[in-house]
Amino acid sequence: MFSPRGAKGRLSIFIWHRVLPAHDPMFPGELHAARFEATLAWIGRWFNVLALDEAVRLMARGELPARAAAITFDDGYADNLTVAAPLLQKAGLPATFFIASGYLDGGRMWNDGLIEAVRRSPLDVLDTSQWGRFPLPDWAARGAAAQGLIDKIKYLEPAERELAVTEVARAARSTQPTDLMMSSAQVRELAQRGFAIGAHTVTHPILARIGSEKARTEIAEGRAALERMIGARVPLFAYPNGKPGRDYLPEHVDMVRALGFDAAVSTAWGASAQGDDVFQLRRFTPWDEGRFRFGVRLAKNLAQPGPEALV
Repeated sequence: MFSPRGAKGRLSIFIWHRVLPAHDPMFPGELHAARFEATLAWIGRWFNVLALDEAVRLMARGELPARAAAITFDDGYADNLTVAAPLLQKAGLPATFFIASGYLDGGRMWNDGLIEAVRRSPLDVLDTSQWGRFPLPDWAARGAAAQGLIDKIKYLEPAERELAVTEVARAARSTQPTDLMMSSAQVRELAQRGFAIGAHTVTHPILARIGSEKARTEIAEGRAALERMIGARVPLFAYPNGKPGRDYLPEHVDMVRALGFDAAVSTAWGASAQGDDVFQLRRFTPWDEGRFRFGVRLAKNLAQPGPEALV
């Protein structure tokens, strides 16, 4: 009813970031392998899952199959290859992986620097000079502390953000991880397995918070690095964080279009349809663990009306 075939079809695009090997006591709601495998079984049963680039082409022609969907991952975590990819292959489902090129080969996302600083801290209380004092009696408290720090630091300028992470790690007496993100070789392996690689800037900045020239450079150089890496064109882009009007602006949509991408994805909820702006495709993360609630959540997401343009 909500996603017929043809010109009135609607495309559901799922977005995830990590699939952990096992349950994480610090963030118990995070997706792990067993839960992801069950999720893929439901999606494979209920949807016609397409590669995202193919889905965009079919949508533009008004030829989507009924219950069309695509699967995407953002950022470039190593577990995308080691955990998610084998489960996707087992289920026979395609996916697109949007990768921030600057964090490959030993780098890390700034938020992971905070999370791991708190996780690895030997202290009972984390006392930072600028960002607050956090008791660390158990995993739940450590998770709350990490999330509180992320919320405080998220919208700083990139250089200030990295400095803040360094300061927190020093206060926590923690080391920083070097193996959370993929290596260049792992990105190539992901592509060789038949998965699509998409661009996600170099350093994952909030585009609306940096200058126009810097934003264009981030978008263009992130794609160029990936194209050199895999030896193929990278036609799709994902806006970092992806909230229209807050994380990216109309000028960034124009940049992506002018740089020759075929389509781009946001993190605005809902589904996309023929006539919508293909440079602001909607995406959604279903989070319910039970099969029934998961299905209802997906139906509600499909039922949301969406304007042609988001910004």
